[in-house]
Amino acid sequence: MDNREFFQKVADRTQLSRQEAADVTRATLETLAARLSAGEARDLALELPEHLRESLHRGEGDMEIFDPAESVRRVHERTGLSESEADRGVRAVLATLREAVSAEEYDHAMSQLGSEYAKMAESVR
Repeated sequence: MDNREFFQKVADRTQLSRQEAADVTRATLETLAARLSAGEARDLALELPEHLRESLHRGEGDMEIFDPAESVRRVHERTGLSESEADRGVRAVLATLREAVSAEEYDHAMSQLGSEYAKMAESVR
């Protein structure tokens, strides 16, 4: 899956424009990068299209622990989308991520993120 296809899937799932879908995708990946270990963020990035990899780059330091609601709040702040649009966007990005990377890598990421994040992805078709 290339970055255009990724953005289009997010746009289709959220009913956002392609530009808004691209923005919410990048903001979600940046937020998830803070929530994942540096190694897991790197491994996940390696399975994504090149233009999306930089969004998962994280600096050194400890991973942060926060729940999905905080992820939505951070995406809302980064994008300027409404909270409901940000929520739909985070869910759509997680669902698209599930399709874009190997099952093994997705499962590794979800094991760090937690079951609440996996449920968010499952709520999207």
